[in-house]
Amino acid sequence: MRISRILIVDDLHPVFKEMAADLGYEVDDRPLITREETLAVIGDYDGIAVRTKFRIDQELLDAAGQLQFVARAGAGLDNIDVKYAASKGIRLINAPEGNCDAVGEHAVGMLLSLMNNFRKADTEIRNGIWDREGNRGYELKGKTVGIIGYGFMGQSFARKLAGFEVNVIAYDKYKTGYSDNFAQEASMEEIVRRCDVLSFHIPLTAETRQLVDEEYLFHFKKPIFLLNTARGEILNTKALLAAIKEQKILGAGLDVLEVEKFPALAEQEWYPELIACKQVILTPHVGGWTFDSYRKISEVLAQKLENL
Repeated sequence: MRISRILIVDDLHPVFKEMAADLGYEVDDRPLITREETLAVIGDYDGIAVRTKFRIDQELLDAAGQLQFVARAGAGLDNIDVKYAASKGIRLINAPEGNCDAVGEHAVGMLLSLMNNFRKADTEIRNGIWDREGNRGYELKGKTVGIIGYGFMGQSFARKLAGFEVNVIAYDKYKTGYSDNFAQEASMEEIVRRCDVLSFHIPLTAETRQLVDEEYLFHFKKPIFLLNTARGEILNTKALLAAIKEQKILGAGLDVLEVEKFPALAEQEWYPELIACKQVILTPHVGGWTFDSYRKISEVLAQKLENL
């Protein structure tokens, strides 16, 4: 019987290779391999493991004549041509369980920072300004937090909020009956009417791309704090900045952006306004990328190989 082979083309924790080898796979760990080199050799492999290095698109899938599965070391599958993979009978596995705690904690940290002016206060003190009144914050207790998308990430955020005595409501278009000890199922109408905080935990799809635009934000009944730790392309940055100017949004924590990495980010027309906006906190898509999740993602991914 031929031994199944896996090609690792990205930076995965060594535990993935170790666990896969224990399951009987032959694993080639080549994190520095280029896309062109991958195209040349992928035909010899039954599986490919990738994080964010390049898209697993039709060209690559066509070159992979005996490919049985794609292992995505992370939560989303938006860098994989999901429909084309399905048409070829190629299975997809990912590991949202591995970094959901990291995302949940990151979202809480961003929210506390926004509501308590941490960045502004720190910058002012470093510049010789002592302004207590200008840095008064808001308490979370008693507020209503609205979660859009109640999968692994949304559920993790809700669990992390449990000790803050907040009201957590969640909307998920593709689920019913998902109320639990940490969040109550809600309609979108309830979200826009009740929430003080809005947090996104949805994947990037054709349906969610640019979902959050001026019209979407217009319907909220009171000023909100907004968090996006999901995918940058679901939110229109110009619409967000306009809502901040209109004081419909009190502050925004963005771990993801419509365009990421430089120099492309700096070339966006909205970039100067974004970085000048004191009501926005930015992080470089690291919400789910902690020292801990680096290992956990690979462990979860390797465990799922057993069920293929």
